[in-house]
Amino acid sequence: DCPGKEGTGGRMRNLTLLRNKLYMGQRRSTEPVVESTATAGDHGNLRRSQSDRTEYSQKLQEKMAPQVVSSAPVTPLQEDEEEVSRRMMARRVKIIAELMQTEKDYISDLDLCIKEVIQPLRDKQIARFDVDGLFSNIELVHQLSSKLLSLLEEATTDVEPPMQIIGEVFLQIKGPLEDTYKIYCYHHDDAHTMLEYYEKDEELKQHLRDCVQSLK
Repeated sequence: DCPGKEGTGGRMRNLTLLRNKLYMGQRRSTEPVVESTATAGDHGNLRRSQSDRTEYSQKLQEKMAPQVVSSAPVTPLQEDEEEVSRRMMARRVKIIAELMQTEKDYISDLDLCIKEVIQPLRDKQIARFDVDGLFSNIELVHQLSSKLLSLLEEATTDVEPPMQIIGEVFLQIKGPLEDTYKIYCYHHDDAHTMLEYYEKDEELKQHLRDCVQSLK
C-alpha cells in the first residue's frame, strides 16, 4: 500500500506542477498580447488624430480658397454643351459673313446694271424704249441695299461675335424694305412682258445686246 500511495502522491504533485507551469505560461503569453493591444490602440488613436487633422485642414483650405472648388474637372455633359455652343457660334459667324458677302455681290450687280445698262439706254433717249418701266425702281433698291449693308457692317465691325445683334438691323430697316420691294414686285410682271416685246424689235433688241456685251 505504501508504494502505491507514494505513486499516487507523485502523480498529484506532477499534476500540480503542470498546472503551475501552464498558469505561468498563460501569463507570459498573455502579457505581451495585452501590451501589444495597448500599443496598437495608441497607434490607432494617433492615426485617427492625424486623419482628423488632415480632414480639417482640407476643409479649412476650401473655406479660405473657394476658387479651388471652381477648378474641379469638367464633366462630359458640360464638355458636350460647350462644344455645341462653340459649333453654333461658329455657324452663326459663317451665316452672317455669307449674308454680308451676298449683299455686297448684289450691290455690285446693281451697280453694273445701272452704269452699263440703264444709264446708257437713258442717254440714247430712244422714244419707243421705256427705261423706267422696264427697270422699275431698281435704283431705289440699290440705295436700300447699300443702306442695309452699311447697317450690317456697323453691327459687326469691331464687335465680338456673341455681341453682334443682326436681327435689330432688319427690324430697323423693315419698313423701307417692304415699301421698296412692294413696288418692285408689283411691276415685275409688266417689266417682263415689256422685255419680251422689245426683244421682238430688232433695233431695240440690238440696244439690249450692246448693253449685255458691255456687262460681259
